[in-house]
Amino acid sequence: MTVSQLPEPVWLADAVEQFYLHGLVVIPEALPASLCQQLCDEAQQAQLKPAGIGRGQDLQLDPDIRRDQTLWLDGSSDAQQQYLALMSFIQQAANRSCFIGLTHHEAHFARYQRGDFYQKHLDAFTGRSSRVLTTVCYLNDVASGGALQIYSENDTPLLQVQPQASTLVLFESARFPHEVLPADS
Repeated sequence: MTVSQLPEPVWLADAVEQFYLHGLVVIPEALPASLCQQLCDEAQQAQLKPAGIGRGQDLQLDPDIRRDQTLWLDGSSDAQQQYLALMSFIQQAANRSCFIGLTHHEAHFARYQRGDFYQKHLDAFTGRSSRVLTTVCYLNDVASGGALQIYSENDTPLLQVQPQASTLVLFESARFPHEVLPADS
């Protein structure tokens, strides 16, 4: 099956409706298992680099804030193309139903090894509204540690998502502070 023949995910309409109502949705088993495994294998073999904070000239490495490694997806593999096509489905559905005007999406692999974390932050940059929708998709199961802790707008813990392969989390980038708790393995 080519990327252009991918069917729209069966969960998409319900997920976008929940996003519209709550600004946050968790979708277990969002990826087909074979695609999730292909992406996981690719991420394990990839040469990831220490992740920074900020953008452009403000980009900096600060291991007191963030210790994971990342690699931006560029569509160079069939698995990446399929994943990016899925993100495009989400983008189009969110634009139709939520009127949020997404013009593009970006995605990266992130690897958290023992002790790695990412302190509480928002994904939207101050004064810029280019990041509206955050997506997190887990490629492997983690028994403990490394959870995504999402906070409410008044900074109280709202939801903790333990990494489970194929789980996809969508939330408003400027609305929900979040952090990745230290990884155990």
